[in-house]
Amino acid sequence: MTARCQLFLGVLFLCLCGMALPQTFAQVYSAVPPKDIRVTLLGTASGPRAFVDKAGISTLVEAGGERLLFDAGRGFMQRLVQAGFPMNAVTKLFLTHLHSDHVIGIPDLMLTPWAAAPERKVPLEVWGPDGTRDMMRHLEEAFAFDIHMRRDVDESFSPDGIRMVAHDIQVGKVYEKNGVTVTAFLVSHGLVKPSYGYRVDYAGRSVALSGDTSPSDNVVAACKGVDVLIHEAIDPDVLRRLVPDKSRMDAIVARHTTPEQAARIFSRVSPRLAVFSHSPGTAAIVEQTRRSYAGRVEMGDDLMVIDIGTEVRVNPAEAGGRPR
Repeated sequence: MTARCQLFLGVLFLCLCGMALPQTFAQVYSAVPPKDIRVTLLGTASGPRAFVDKAGISTLVEAGGERLLFDAGRGFMQRLVQAGFPMNAVTKLFLTHLHSDHVIGIPDLMLTPWAAAPERKVPLEVWGPDGTRDMMRHLEEAFAFDIHMRRDVDESFSPDGIRMVAHDIQVGKVYEKNGVTVTAFLVSHGLVKPSYGYRVDYAGRSVALSGDTSPSDNVVAACKGVDVLIHEAIDPDVLRRLVPDKSRMDAIVARHTTPEQAARIFSRVSPRLAVFSHSPGTAAIVEQTRRSYAGRVEMGDDLMVIDIGTEVRVNPAEAGGRPR
């Protein structure tokens, strides 16, 4: 084969790949049906450990033309792109609490979509517990050199696109636009106070995210009758192998929810679907939950898509992006 022929075939291959990529994205991410809520689990990993097959905790909720991101764990940006979104698709972030595994992806969200095509040209808005505004201000200071160079000296990227608008929230309604309402409620995460869960309502549909919490009456009260409840969980057997120190292990368990405890929460909330996220993802969690909870429950995984409409349809990531 001549060099010219090899070059032609190489160019042809790249062109075909470029044509195929948008088709794949379109297949994976069709438009959200009107009056529905779509939830994409971008990252479902538990705790601050790094995993090669799971991104850190991060959940995307789409409704009424709004795209709302809840927490920004490690690697969520790659998952966002993998799900078929441009990097600048998300400009609204809600934080449950300020533990590192929930916020470590913020610099990526802050800088990368602004400094790479397609360029973000609107501010990034962040809601979270006390300390959120200070954290965002310090991140701006930490990356001041890069921001100055790219905005003022070299590439002339958008000044608005790198502007941060941060809110320290209180319990209650924290966001309302296009018929979409986000309500924050307190949860029980040991000494980490305040820690929040969130409920999103739109057109009679709803999804709630527990955040990190031990069994909480506030979760039950805020989430009663919700369509989908996304709840954290731990597997004590897995944790025992990772944390041999009993006192530390007991302290961690006390700040989180076991499968048996989750079953009791689900029974009181009565969601149409309960989904575990920010968990080790072991089969034992679902099995133990189903021993005392008869409702529909799924183990979440990265890139799982949930459509909430007349029916609640779940698409596991490996099924190619079409909710069932």
